[in-house]
Amino acid sequence: MPPPRKYEQRLRAKAADQTRRRILDAVYQRLVEVPFEQVSMDKVAEPAEVSGSTIYTVSGSRAGLFDTLGMDLLHRGGFTDMVNAVVQPDARRGLRDGISASVHMYAAHRDVLRALYSMAQLDGNAVGGTVRRLEDGRTQGMNDLAQRLHGQGVLRDIVTTDQAGHLLWLHTGFDAFDLLFTGRSLSTDTVAALLAHAAEHAIYRPA
Repeated sequence: MPPPRKYEQRLRAKAADQTRRRILDAVYQRLVEVPFEQVSMDKVAEPAEVSGSTIYTVSGSRAGLFDTLGMDLLHRGGFTDMVNAVVQPDARRGLRDGISASVHMYAAHRDVLRALYSMAQLDGNAVGGTVRRLEDGRTQGMNDLAQRLHGQGVLRDIVTTDQAGHLLWLHTGFDAFDLLFTGRSLSTDTVAALLAHAAEHAIYRPA
């Protein structure tokens, strides 16, 4: 049996994790129910069964709350699988598998991600900052993939690594996914195949 102090620490840590989960779930549900309305901390606190001050204690700030939510959505949707797919040794396979993983990740939480991306235009300090940081990470990942594709002799002669990075960024974005998934009512596998084919056609040298 663990010493009393360690047992109490474990109980407190478990309670803190449960509180954090309830808060994130409440924000998630709020975005699903009213995706175009600014998220009020009061409307989050009630379903999460916490006070408004507890939300700020857990997240540090409104921006911190949305940062935590954004990373939570990515990891629950398969962010690690997507990263592992992109960085595999064969860059061509990394592009195709990475796009497939990103499409399934977006689809897992489409409604909330759509709300976050839309709200980012209006709330630059909180939601906007979260989306911007997520996009910065994706930009770096696509630039790295473009460099690896260049190193493996895959790119067209007329396509620079910078241009390839821009085109990969375009084809791996949430908006590109959503135009096909929601706008055209296509399945995730079909969307992934179309985006991968378009990206390859844009940057790969002819076989």
